[in-house]
Amino acid sequence: MIREEEEDDDEEEEEEDYEDEKRGTLSFVLSFISNTMSGFLRSLVCFRRAEMLNVPPQSFPSMSSQQRVAPSGQPRNKVALKPGHSLMDWIRLTKSGRDLTGLKGRLIEVTEEELKKHNTRNDCWTCIRGMVYNVSAYMDFHPGGEEELMRAAGMDGTDLFDQVHRWVNYESMLKECLVGKMVVKASMVLKAQPTKKEHTHVNGITPPPPLLPEPAKVPLPAKDHRPRYDWFQTDETVTIVVYTKRKIPNSGCSVVDLQGNILRIEILLGSWSYLLHWSLSHEVEEIVATKTVSSVGKIQVCLRKVVHAKWTQVGQPLESHDSFIRSKDRGLFYRDCVLVSKKEVTHDTQLFCFRLPPGTHMHVPVGRHVYLKASIQGSDVVKPYTPVDEVLMPQKKTVSSDIYLMVKVYPDGLFTPHLDSLDIGASLSISSPDGPSTLRSLRDVTHLYLLAAGTGFTPMARLLRLALQDLSSVSTVTFLLLTR
Repeated sequence: MIREEEEDDDEEEEEEDYEDEKRGTLSFVLSFISNTMSGFLRSLVCFRRAEMLNVPPQSFPSMSSQQRVAPSGQPRNKVALKPGHSLMDWIRLTKSGRDLTGLKGRLIEVTEEELKKHNTRNDCWTCIRGMVYNVSAYMDFHPGGEEELMRAAGMDGTDLFDQVHRWVNYESMLKECLVGKMVVKASMVLKAQPTKKEHTHVNGITPPPPLLPEPAKVPLPAKDHRPRYDWFQTDETVTIVVYTKRKIPNSGCSVVDLQGNILRIEILLGSWSYLLHWSLSHEVEEIVATKTVSSVGKIQVCLRKVVHAKWTQVGQPLESHDSFIRSKDRGLFYRDCVLVSKKEVTHDTQLFCFRLPPGTHMHVPVGRHVYLKASIQGSDVVKPYTPVDEVLMPQKKTVSSDIYLMVKVYPDGLFTPHLDSLDIGASLSISSPDGPSTLRSLRDVTHLYLLAAGTGFTPMARLLRLALQDLSSVSTVTFLLLTR
């Protein structure tokens, strides 16, 4: 927000300067001469005062200070950017959803050989502190010009970057250009051989020199796509960080449940599931905070300590802790949710709103469903339902922990009459998201055709909204709903 205000101020100042130029060249020249002479006289006075005080010229900033953009006598070159290529224009481009890496959202491991291949104006990769970026799209937005970026094309540009502007937050500016992580190829090593004293002559014949042993081939480690985690703490908080090693949706793919002293974190990655499961070392507050950095595939889960003391470990690992298996092989996990409202949509259809527990954070991805479980006539009955968006609940303040279900009630059914009979405040068990559907197949779709019948409208509702708002490649959507 601050950068937007600064950009607006800059544009207003440019317009005022332009109007001043229109008022007359003569006035501008006279003003310039006056200001120049005044500045010269002030500088002369300051120089003489500094000379009297024995203050060396250009003593601040110091020569080693990061406030100097270039060595003394070598000012940093800046180029005039084309219209529409300001910092704000670059920010708008990075938020447009355009693929700036050329990898369609994938993160890869880049070898030195691969990095060297991308060294042209339209295919320019560079490495900064172990992370590789495709800066081709940034060429026309770089204040230092194209030539400066090309100096680091196809190579590690960390040293060059630090020389010019190491204080710049490049991780934020280039997060949508992230290609992946730099990997170092294992080097070949010589197998150690025992030394043995040999006779230089045998029967007066000099033996041939011994053959050098062939270097032992060290197998390259297999690519490890398995997520990993770390944790750190302050006096007040404990934060668990999960590195998924791939790009993830902006809305997140984590399901966090804190029930009493038991913490369960499940990360849904396509058809795979990564699980962390602890009995915590100490007591924490009930509310959990989560943060997702989609571009680098990082998820943070923050807990607040009840007692401000140092932890030696997160907790005692429980069943399936730190496991990475297919989602279909992971059993469903339920939590009790509370019915907070229901609204009649048609004569036989209700819109139910269930609220997750305070210690639960869960987002149901588009194309996936949840299971509802209830005890009916002494038996557990489980039915799958697809959540809908909260926009179907008009004039109502919603919270992120709400789940909306649009359900058709069948009078002769077993589960829906029980669901319809629930009073506000009643509890119902709802599972974590499930289902094989992913949006990867829709990335390059231009014409989308949706076909549904009856209650099949429900899973199409969110997909239709997604196609109209977030899928930039889709130009035409055709939706056919069959009814009686």
